[in-house]
Amino acid sequence: MKLPIAAGLATAAVTITLYPLFQGGAWFWACAGAVLVTTATGALLSRLAPRDRASSPWVTSHIMAAALLIYLTAAFAGDQAWLRVIPNKDSVLRLFFLLVEGFDDIQRYAAPVPADPAVCLLTAGGVGLIAIFVDLLAVRLRRAATAGLPMLALFTVPAAVMTDPIGWPAFVIGAFGYVGLLVADGRERLSRWGRAVIVRRSRLTPGSGVLPDTGRLALSGKRIGVMAIALAILVPGLLPTLSPDPLFGFGVGNGSGPGGGTIGVPDAMVKLGGQLRQPENKPVLTYTTSDGRSRYLRIYSLDRFDGTTWRVGTLQGRREDRVSAGPLPPPPGLGPGIATRRAETRISISEDISKLNFLPLPYPPAQVDVDGDWRADRFSLQVFSTEDEAAGLSYQVVTDEPEPTTEQLRLTPAVDPDVDSPYLELPVTLDPEIHELALEVTRRVATPYEKAVRLQEWFTRTGGFTYSLDVGGGGPAVLTDFLLGTRTGYCEHFAGAMAVMARSLGIPARVATGYTGGTRAGDTWTVRTHDSHAWPELYFDGIGWLRFEPTPGGSGGQGTAQAPQYTLPVTPTTAPTSGPSRDSAAETDETDDAANPVRPDRRRADRDMDGSPVPLASRPSTAAKVGAGLAAVLLLALTPAGIRGMVRLRRRRALAAAAAAPAPAVEAAWAELCDALTDLGLAREPGESPRALGRRLIDRHGMDGEEAESVVRIVSAQERLRYARTPGDAIPGPADLTRVRRGLARGVSRRRRLAVGLAPMSTLQRIRAFGGRALEVFDLSLARR
Repeated sequence: MKLPIAAGLATAAVTITLYPLFQGGAWFWACAGAVLVTTATGALLSRLAPRDRASSPWVTSHIMAAALLIYLTAAFAGDQAWLRVIPNKDSVLRLFFLLVEGFDDIQRYAAPVPADPAVCLLTAGGVGLIAIFVDLLAVRLRRAATAGLPMLALFTVPAAVMTDPIGWPAFVIGAFGYVGLLVADGRERLSRWGRAVIVRRSRLTPGSGVLPDTGRLALSGKRIGVMAIALAILVPGLLPTLSPDPLFGFGVGNGSGPGGGTIGVPDAMVKLGGQLRQPENKPVLTYTTSDGRSRYLRIYSLDRFDGTTWRVGTLQGRREDRVSAGPLPPPPGLGPGIATRRAETRISISEDISKLNFLPLPYPPAQVDVDGDWRADRFSLQVFSTEDEAAGLSYQVVTDEPEPTTEQLRLTPAVDPDVDSPYLELPVTLDPEIHELALEVTRRVATPYEKAVRLQEWFTRTGGFTYSLDVGGGGPAVLTDFLLGTRTGYCEHFAGAMAVMARSLGIPARVATGYTGGTRAGDTWTVRTHDSHAWPELYFDGIGWLRFEPTPGGSGGQGTAQAPQYTLPVTPTTAPTSGPSRDSAAETDETDDAANPVRPDRRRADRDMDGSPVPLASRPSTAAKVGAGLAAVLLLALTPAGIRGMVRLRRRRALAAAAAAPAPAVEAAWAELCDALTDLGLAREPGESPRALGRRLIDRHGMDGEEAESVVRIVSAQERLRYARTPGDAIPGPADLTRVRRGLARGVSRRRRLAVGLAPMSTLQRIRAFGGRALEVFDLSLARR
């Protein structure tokens, strides 16, 4: 009974690592209740159930799952349940809708999310299932070391979501929980070795014995576990920090002190969506400008697109690139003939923001006056630090913003598409219809600048797009659906889509994330959480990187988003400028309207003729996704039973064709008898002949009459098939197997019969054997290699 309790305590210990994901402590008490109920159920069943029943592991897991359902019903749907604890149709529907709401909440909010009932139900249910899996592996199947896998899955959730590392106290508690489970398993295994043999004379009676002394081994195991945990915590802190190398990632090189440092860049798009969906619109920073204008403040420059996510590329911050050493490197691509506007911006960042190692800055920064070791990347002009954080900082930024004329922008030549540029790279898996769509949108204009303006106009006015936060994140399917399907999304989708389309037209592009200009009160601009934004930056030779704004602004879009003056619609030229263009040979249709450039025959079926989205009744909702997930889990749980049914059906067909093929029929009857014995826990003994098996079944299970005749017919036919030329005339049929199975089932418990239907042991053994053979083939291939 100690091992189930140790398994529950280990799960509870690892659950503590989820603390960074939630606000308040309601989630923890809900999870603690789930672990307590499943652990108590498992411990009670371990005390009541016999140890030698092979089906008890699977039946026990189902009973624990039922207990978990009762607990969740009482905790979250008690008003709809019978007697507040017994699930019924109304309570199950209530739990289902809460699960759907919970899935929506975790996608809508950034961590830490509010611990409302829906989120608590989702978390408690997941932790309860983890506790059941840990109990199944550690207690029922006696694989305590393997039980660390579901606990590791629970541990990796905050590690994957949060940018900050998990606190070492939570790691220590979780590690001790796992070590305690291993120690409990080892002590129980040792206690089953048998009685100790007493050599010296004593007053013990002949029938008495002494259990093995497990104290010393347990003490050694505890010492090893404590030492391993201590080394895992102390050794990384004692090792000298290595200076990052661009070959392995990004960071600062040639740092001062004993070593350099590393910086962590979170998934900027995921963080952006979470900030936009937060219910509270908290102040992030304030700033003032020397010319009174608002400015976008860029944090990350994302130039790597893998078809799923935009990410920050390699950063280099050398000692001479410290912002305190003087002016920053000149903006890439800015030529001598372009006028610039110099402005000073004073920024004060709130102390309540999450960890941030990058400075929000207007682009392009020429000089930054800030305390600490902050360095600038030469190519993107991002300013970052490996030692300092932006929270609570106040600093001054000087910018030299290019102000090209419309004529200068029109005369900008196109970039040669054959030149290897990371800002033109697109994944080979990109839907080719996206490139065709970009050609059609810009077919009436010739220069790269005019194409960029036409793309922005198409996103904001003529393309029929709708701004909404109730959509998913990034990815190839979402990008295709956004452009060619629903045309509904928020700034992440607009910015990424325009950058992809610009690259497909041969215009270098990247995505920037940060904040819009915010709102003004007097001389001070205030930027809040909901001002988080993403926008594309496009490169023009001789001018450099320019910001564009494809996301709608105002009340119908992202409120403070504003398009720069130079990106407003212009009169298209009639001939292309010098330099090759990727779509210069594209055919044009003079009969099409320039304001609505996509021809009707090119539209997707899910859009109306006027370009507005058509409601997609077939688009899967969150409820449908949750239902599909539950159906998939149920299907997976019933897979062994389904395989067993298919095998039984195939053997019955062989028995039905016994007249034409007697030998296969005899083999099928014998194989079905052996599988039935395995499922019922009455498997053949090693070396037992068919005749001996038949005699044992008849004598031990009290079979007589037709049941005994059926047993004799099956074993006799198998015996003749082995040792005679023919199986004889007495070929068993389906009725014989039915009678034998009915006679055997009378001697086993109802729980065993339920296990035969849900998780037949014969099928599970075959699946396990198949996995073992697959591992052997893998090991053999590695050995030959």
